[in-house]
Amino acid sequence: MAEQAEVLGLTSQFEKAISSLGYPTVSVPVSSEDIDTALAQYDPLEYVVFNWCESLPGIAHSEWLVAKYLEKRGFVFTGAGSAAIALAQDKIRIKQLLDHSGIATPKWRIYNKIPSVIRWNSFPAIVKLAKEHCSEGIDHNSVVNDETELIERVRFILEKYRQPALVEDFIDGREFHVSLWGNTAEILPPAEMGFSSIEDIHDRLCSYEAKFVPGSNCYENIKTLLPAPLSEDELYSLEDICKATYEVTGCRDYARIDLRMKDGIFYVLDVNPNSDISPDTSTIAAAELAGYSYGEFGERIIHLAAKRHPVWGKHITVSNVESTINTSLKKNY
Repeated sequence: MAEQAEVLGLTSQFEKAISSLGYPTVSVPVSSEDIDTALAQYDPLEYVVFNWCESLPGIAHSEWLVAKYLEKRGFVFTGAGSAAIALAQDKIRIKQLLDHSGIATPKWRIYNKIPSVIRWNSFPAIVKLAKEHCSEGIDHNSVVNDETELIERVRFILEKYRQPALVEDFIDGREFHVSLWGNTAEILPPAEMGFSSIEDIHDRLCSYEAKFVPGSNCYENIKTLLPAPLSEDELYSLEDICKATYEVTGCRDYARIDLRMKDGIFYVLDVNPNSDISPDTSTIAAAELAGYSYGEFGERIIHLAAKRHPVWGKHITVSNVESTINTSLKKNY
């Protein structure tokens, strides 16, 4: 109930921000898996849906199903389509696509069972869940320094979460969260996660605790540097890899890409289509640094989506988008 109240409060805050700019809205909380009933009264030709729905209640990994439903009903909606959302949920497919596209990403291997022969000799390494976001399953013990630790962590992931374990090189370098928007992508000012106060290598990462547990060492001591201190050449390199990743993974309207840099090379860690746009996120802070209020950020996303509308798309301007529906269940991280 506390989480639901938080989500409703955030939705209301966003709704007020865009309403203040002249956008009448109808908020449609998705409180069951029956999204058809929730949206049955709305004509797709009369609305743009601001899709802030992370999943359907009781259906794991269903964020893409929300987008798929909207596509089938003919709704124009903000953010990535169902195929891109489903792709981003599957770290194996993302890693394969990045490798195929020549985009740098940490060396990796998938384990579907507890290995008898490890076939991994690069340490430190990090062990992740292959099909989760929001740093689920990432904690102090995710970083491993030898074969014994790696086998034990793979065993833990397989037994607790019942899904493949993704092992990667742990890039013990600078981490950046880069928000992009537009359909010819533009980057907003990059944010850096500052680890200078974290001495233990096991905690030099954005774990679940670092994101969601106030008072924890990582939550309190990992600082967000915005804009990230980068040289002109580093910024150009970061922009190039982020734009290439945004395009090849099918992102649309907005997204956030997480990377690490070591020895002058940026490595893509994660792709977040429809990333969290709560007021306290790095995406909104970056937009504000670029000169956009919270409402103006939402306005631009609405405008991008409205250009795909069958009625308004050919002659749309920001000021004549008549209505939006803000569908919400819980915020994306």
